Amino acid sequence: MAATTSLVVGSLVWVEDSDIAWIDGEVVEVNGEDVKVLCTSGKTVAVKASNVYPKDAEASQCGVDVMTKLAYLHEPGVLQNLRSRYDINEIYTYTGNILIAVNPFTKLPHLYACHMMAQYKGVAFGELSPHPFAVADAAYRLMINEGISQSILVSGESGAGKTESTKLLMRYLAYVGGRAASEGRTVEQQVLESNPVLEAFGNAKTVRNNNSSRFGKFVEIQFDRRGRISGAAIRTYLLERSRVCQVSDPERNYHCFYMLCAAPPEDIQRYKLGNPRTFHYLNQSNCYELDGVDDSKEYIATRRAMDVVGIGSDEQDAIFRVVAAILHLGNIEFAKGKEIDSSMPKDEKSRFHLRTAAELLMCDEKLLEDSLCKRVIVTRDETITKWLDPESAAFSRDALAKTVYSKLFDCCGHFFLRQWVFFFNFHWIVDKINSSIGQDPDSKFLIGVLDIYGFESFKTNSFEQFCINLTNEKLQQHFNQHVFKMEQEEYTKEEINWSYIEFVDNQDVLDLIEKKPGGIIALLDEACMFPRSTHETFAQKLYHTFKSHKRFSKPKLSRSDFTICHYAGDVTYQTELFLDKNKDYVVAEHQALLSASKCSFVSGLFPPLAEESSKSSKFSSIGSRFKQQLQALLETLSSSKPHYIRCVKPNNLLKPSIFENKNILQQLRCGGVMEAIRISCAGYPTRKPFDEFVDRFGLLAPDILDGSSNEVAACKKLLEKVGLKGYQICKTKVFLRAGQMAELDTRRSEVLGRSASIIQRKIRSYLARRSFILLHRSALQIQSVCRGQLARKIYEGMRREASSLRIQRDLRMRGMAARNELRYRRQTRAAIIIQSQCCKYLARLHYLKLKKAAIATQCAWRGRLACKELQKLKIAARETGALQAAKNKLEKQVEELTWKLQLEKRMRVDMEEAKTQENAKLQSALQNVQLQFKETKELLAKECKAAKRPAEVVPVIQEVPVVDHAMLEKLTSENEKLKAMVSSLEKKIDETEKKFEETNKISEERLKQALEAESKVVQLKTVMHRLEEKILDMEPETQVLRQQTLLDSPVKKISMHPPIPVIPNLENGHHMDEVNKSNEPQSVTPVKKVGTESDGKLRRSNLERQHENVDALINCVTKDIGFSHGKPVAAFTIYKCLLHWKSFEAERTNVFDRLIQMIGSAMENEENNGHMAYWLSNTSALLFLLQKSLKAAGSIGATPSRKPPPPTSLFGRMTMGFRSSPSSNNLAAAAALAVVCQVEAKYPALLFKQQLAAYVEKIYGIIRDNLKKELSSLLSLCIQAPRTSKGNVRRSGRSFGKDSPSTHWQSIIDSLNTLLSTLKENFVPPVLIQKIFTQTFSYINVQFFNSLLLRRECCTFSNGEYVKAGLAELELWCCPAKEEYAGSSWDELKHIRQAVGFLVIHQKYRISYDEITNDLCPILSVQQLYRICTLYWDDNYNTRSVSPDVISNMRVLMTEDSNDAVGSSFLLDDNSSIFPSLLMTFPIHSKRKNSWKSNQQRNFLRIHPSYFYISKA
Repeated sequence: MAATTSLVVGSLVWVEDSDIAWIDGEVVEVNGEDVKVLCTSGKTVAVKASNVYPKDAEASQCGVDVMTKLAYLHEPGVLQNLRSRYDINEIYTYTGNILIAVNPFTKLPHLYACHMMAQYKGVAFGELSPHPFAVADAAYRLMINEGISQSILVSGESGAGKTESTKLLMRYLAYVGGRAASEGRTVEQQVLESNPVLEAFGNAKTVRNNNSSRFGKFVEIQFDRRGRISGAAIRTYLLERSRVCQVSDPERNYHCFYMLCAAPPEDIQRYKLGNPRTFHYLNQSNCYELDGVDDSKEYIATRRAMDVVGIGSDEQDAIFRVVAAILHLGNIEFAKGKEIDSSMPKDEKSRFHLRTAAELLMCDEKLLEDSLCKRVIVTRDETITKWLDPESAAFSRDALAKTVYSKLFDCCGHFFLRQWVFFFNFHWIVDKINSSIGQDPDSKFLIGVLDIYGFESFKTNSFEQFCINLTNEKLQQHFNQHVFKMEQEEYTKEEINWSYIEFVDNQDVLDLIEKKPGGIIALLDEACMFPRSTHETFAQKLYHTFKSHKRFSKPKLSRSDFTICHYAGDVTYQTELFLDKNKDYVVAEHQALLSASKCSFVSGLFPPLAEESSKSSKFSSIGSRFKQQLQALLETLSSSKPHYIRCVKPNNLLKPSIFENKNILQQLRCGGVMEAIRISCAGYPTRKPFDEFVDRFGLLAPDILDGSSNEVAACKKLLEKVGLKGYQICKTKVFLRAGQMAELDTRRSEVLGRSASIIQRKIRSYLARRSFILLHRSALQIQSVCRGQLARKIYEGMRREASSLRIQRDLRMRGMAARNELRYRRQTRAAIIIQSQCCKYLARLHYLKLKKAAIATQCAWRGRLACKELQKLKIAARETGALQAAKNKLEKQVEELTWKLQLEKRMRVDMEEAKTQENAKLQSALQNVQLQFKETKELLAKECKAAKRPAEVVPVIQEVPVVDHAMLEKLTSENEKLKAMVSSLEKKIDETEKKFEETNKISEERLKQALEAESKVVQLKTVMHRLEEKILDMEPETQVLRQQTLLDSPVKKISMHPPIPVIPNLENGHHMDEVNKSNEPQSVTPVKKVGTESDGKLRRSNLERQHENVDALINCVTKDIGFSHGKPVAAFTIYKCLLHWKSFEAERTNVFDRLIQMIGSAMENEENNGHMAYWLSNTSALLFLLQKSLKAAGSIGATPSRKPPPPTSLFGRMTMGFRSSPSSNNLAAAAALAVVCQVEAKYPALLFKQQLAAYVEKIYGIIRDNLKKELSSLLSLCIQAPRTSKGNVRRSGRSFGKDSPSTHWQSIIDSLNTLLSTLKENFVPPVLIQKIFTQTFSYINVQFFNSLLLRRECCTFSNGEYVKAGLAELELWCCPAKEEYAGSSWDELKHIRQAVGFLVIHQKYRISYDEITNDLCPILSVQQLYRICTLYWDDNYNTRSVSPDVISNMRVLMTEDSNDAVGSSFLLDDNSSIFPSLLMTFPIHSKRKNSWKSNQQRNFLRIHPSYFYISKA
């Protein structure tokens, strides 16, 4: 693509390298077609100019997210762009609408969290960073908007991440198209859970991948008209059956075998399994375990997934019995039998496995042995039974195992299929999954996800690789047609002629493989139908048929191999197993045996075939059937709009951070990416929007841009002036042919070089001139300073001479003036003293006269009032005298009974103590007597034994008399004395016990008497309390009557506003005149004594009057009655009324319910911030008053000196702050506290306080959310600067007439000012205002910062300047609002401020990581810094981002924290939670005075007789 004219010395180019594919360097010499390049590796190479590709010197170090944005779209440019993005963990890149996904081999959880799916939902394709979610969303939106089915093709070689990409696509489609669960499981859940089942039975470890899919999969997700998932279907292709019996080291068999061997002990015992090393089908390889995979856990997870997709426990048991039977089949070995060429199980071990396999398959053991060792040949005349030799029997065993496993896997697909339409005869597991998910027959839209194997080329390529590569040839043709079609659409949209573009078709390769009757598959089927055909005869047939075909060749030194030249390269196939693997038939003996199984599951895998159908059936082969499947798949893809994801494996070591250029380049070629680029390069590979083209190349012809407002015309004149041919000026872009971009860049480099020389010359001239001017000015300044100093000295001499003359003159006049002044001052002082004494005497005389008259008047008036008051008190004393006497009498009785009870208790205690002492003495005496008795008894027994012992001794010499009568009598007498003593002691003990019982009885009687006395005391106290309650109930009625008398008295006629004495408040909320009425004079008329009937009428009238008062209060405060001296009138009116009515102390009242209903109805107009602010001010003020007034029951008597705990809530801190600050704002709060009375609140009052706190929180949230709604539409316009041409005024003085974007920021400022003024007018507490604006600024910070991290076009230098200017406007707004209202709002923008500050730094590549984290952006996390550094690009000055060392440091830190899926997210969350429960108090304040808005309401309250106390507020 390079042109010789474009290469000059100093040009940056790419040259081919044998080790790393391509290497960059600089041209050091150009000699015609020969070019010498100094590579970055240090070596110099000589190459042809035609083999050199230009390098973009201004390319971003972080690459571009869309390949078409590359200045040079060629192979090394694409490879370098992928490497640059891979180094910063940006693994996704677009090529048109094709997504290239490079496997990172590490976890990147922040890319796939739920918040990322929410970010991509509904966003236009290409607006956000490349991602599989974007592809899935684009497919979903096209399906919904255009009504066309979509398909997403995921391809790549083993280990490239196809399966994971497919899971992400399905997960996103389930997210956007999810529906409510029906019968416990949704379709999307079942589709996602089908993956573990299919992976368990269809995936295995290969050399390149530990979880390689050994089958192709096409998932159809069906949608209804509303875009909800209504059904799904799964198709599988070409399971690798040979792996069941043949495994090469270091690969593994299918995962399900190893899972079953690691199952729980009861399952292993049931299936008679053991270590996988003991099974022939598993021990052919030395690999039994995978790193980081626990097969036992995978077994349980697979079981759970089967439950989700609808496979019952019985069916699961049947599946794993079949899997276990396959393992046992593999351990059956054969030896020669008794007859010729016969076979039989080798030993008892083989017979054990044969018997176990028959038990698991539930078939006859003998029939199973015969089916393996014999063949039945049916002829026209007879049936012949033929024995098989041991080798043939082993082949028969392996054929049975492969057939059973293939039927099992494919029927797993059929299990999913019961309600799905399927083209092919798939097997049980897939069938079961499909049937459980269910298909929507009414669905007209679907999205298909194809997870297909990539192009494969190994040392040994067999029939599987042949079919896989055929699939990729078909898909590549489909891909080429799609890319060519996209180019056509692009050119048609831009009105460009595209007829000359060459389209390379691989139809000749497809004809070579599948054409009838002479294709390779047709010849293979023909060879399979002849019994004597071998792979050698088949190979010879191929050599003869395709000897002249340019895509077919015969390798040297090989007799049976053949080579096909595919689009991705040459592949040599070995034909040894082609015929065996192509044959698709079931041995009749195997079919009959398993169809007769007693297990319905096994017999269902092998349904019996009718004889007629079996006789008339034609030959069937794997190749032909696969070709039909492939054709059906392509028809499905052709009927839908395709989307492509090309998965790439960066290295064969399966390790992160390793990028192998040659390996990736080969995969890009195999994936068709390079072919797509070749198609693009055949036309116009470079496409630049008009503004970008003018910005980049406008310096080549600056004269044509002066005064021009048409970018299209400017581009056309510029290209005409530089003399390019073959370009196209289209509707929105400039299209350049291959090589023209390099030529323009060469000319641009020359202009920039010349401009740099001119700039250097001008700078040097400017510096020299500035130095000269500085010296000249310095000389002039020195001269002027010297002249000034001389002039000042001359002037100083003249000034001294004039001063001396003036001093002499003034000294002569000063003495006379001083004497005159002294004389005048003495006279004045004497006159003032005389006047003051005279005025003092006259004023004191007048004061004494007035005082004497006032005292006389007061004494007379007070005497008159005292007489009246004495009469009233005497009358009141007669009414309450009887009750007071009864009360005093009861109190005396209670005191006497209490004294008697205490005396009785003391006597009882003394008696108990005496009784205890007496009992102790008696017990000690009894114990002593018992001890004496015991000792005497023992002594007597010893003497008896001693007396008997001599009598028993046998005489030896002579007989001596033994009995001593004197001693015997003595002992007898002592014995009688002891018995008498014992009997006396027993009598004493009995007497003592009787006394003890009598004492107990007396104690119990006295205890009963004491309890009865206590019960009497309790009863008397109860009676006394009832009397006190009656007295207290009479006091309010008396007070009401006194008030009415006061209003009707002639005193009211004298003055409408009599002076109200100051009455001290008590803790319980009552006034002194209500507690101690008998000790103070009253100014009301007495209340006459009435009977029971009059009391009832009085109570009813009071109740009606109370309802009227409540109605009047509700009607008053429902209207906006404004504020008085900064206090909300409605709140204080309600508080004073409730305090006066003693509603806080009432057990039952409906006043609070009426007030709550009134506040709730006032909140219906949520859109009006002024109305909501008014009620926020009133409810918060009322809540403050309640917090200071109400105390829970039992808290009144608490110790007053105890210091309350420090408040922890928002309003508690608010109160403490106002108490400690003596500002003028707290004067209103002090005034509010002055009217507060401590009241012992009952349950209704406490409940009302809680409900009121909830309403304050609700109103606060409504005001804050209204502001957020108003700002949300403006924030999206303020995050990104409008696109302007580089010909703007700020760059070169040119302008294309675009408006300034500052209006959006000004709209935000206006919204904030409007709300602030509204809150001030309604006297909302400043701390609430601070909280509203703090949370609003936090919301702005989150929206700006998240948009910056998700949109690459926002992460630019110019956009940083734009946002920084807007943030400066917000800072200016915070300054006049001050700390009182703005609070810490400006600090909430710390994330976006630091991020924007980082964007507008010019020399980022010089900044170290420590400087970024410690100085510039200390608040940002590593993930956020990494995201900003990798997304940054400079659209103005082409400055670079941070250095690669900083990027690598960030990657290391992110890798260390990659396990923390939560902490790795780089987005911020909007914390919109309302402050803690309003259980603490807060003040009310105001700086301004505001009169009531409704004087009529105020006058009504003051005139109303029930509201006389309102004037106190």
